[in-house]
Amino acid sequence: MKVALVHDWLTGMRGGEKCLEVLCEIYPEAPIYTLVYRKGAVSPLINSHEIRTSFIQNLPRGIKHYRWYLPLFPAAIERFDLRGYDLIISTSHCVAKGVIVHPESRHLCYCHTPIRYIWGSYEEYFGGPRSSSMSGRMMTLLSPWMRVWDVISSRRVDHFVANSHAVAERIRRYYDRTASVVHPWVDTDAFQIGSEPGPDAPYLILTALVPYKKTELAITAATRLGRKVVVVGEGPERRRLERLAGSDVRFLGWLETGELRTHYRNCRALLFPGEEDFGIVPLEAMACGRPVIAYGRGGALETVVDGTTGIFFNEPTPESLSEAILKLESMEWDSEKIRERALAFSRQRYRDQMETEIEKVLRNR
Repeated sequence: MKVALVHDWLTGMRGGEKCLEVLCEIYPEAPIYTLVYRKGAVSPLINSHEIRTSFIQNLPRGIKHYRWYLPLFPAAIERFDLRGYDLIISTSHCVAKGVIVHPESRHLCYCHTPIRYIWGSYEEYFGGPRSSSMSGRMMTLLSPWMRVWDVISSRRVDHFVANSHAVAERIRRYYDRTASVVHPWVDTDAFQIGSEPGPDAPYLILTALVPYKKTELAITAATRLGRKVVVVGEGPERRRLERLAGSDVRFLGWLETGELRTHYRNCRALLFPGEEDFGIVPLEAMACGRPVIAYGRGGALETVVDGTTGIFFNEPTPESLSEAILKLESMEWDSEKIRERALAFSRQRYRDQMETEIEKVLRNR
């Protein structure tokens, strides 16, 4: 059976790429079609596959600044010639699901989310009103057209698998399609319980520093209570957040897994203030036995168990998050029980469930 894998872009090794890695393991001979590929940015397993890029790769600064070419993404993904494949598996949070599929092929899409910046609020993802920047004005013009293309291209998928029930609901709302749910996996071997941190331990924030992650909310809440905070991550918001933060807030940028593991183990709790599609970070913290304070919407509802592995706050305000911090500090937490929850999201479980979904789509040929 000839299989092709399709992924939006290969420029880093985050949750989406870890899911792709398992598909590479299942289909070691499958080529990967992607808009752009940065050598050395992904795991050796992904690098070992034949990687076929789009014309975006060869445009000026296309590898580093591929987002400049967003209007060209649909044309780029549709130009891939996928004739002759029995099975196409796309892992998509942007346009990968929009590949042209020929009648002899079956197409399964593992969807991390419908395109956030055309279906959600522009201000949440880019910050500031649309009219304040060239990118904002461009998105005002592009969004209606991109939505039409996104809906039309969703019909090229034979079977959707969502990474969470929250995403499955978006697929139903935007595409009028049903989706199975297979949660991503967390590396519970890499993240283990350490010694119990003391009451003076800092709170941890690990995220891309972009507006919709709501990092400012978490920093404000913790600072008002006089709590120490460690922020791991990079992004366009970093300088502004550093100006807002007090002396008890440290910004460390991105860290390697070993350093990151140390900060998970040594934190009092993880602060997870944004609404996410799923969220691997809370599971990594839980694998280290640390509780999570999360906004009670989106994918966190499918990983964090309120009162057992963490606390939810219900309003996206510093006051609501501050209350949750105080509540967490008044409770006793069992590191082993917290880790037990993370163990349910193993790599083998993800692989087994994906193979079941693949069998479904092949049976319905």
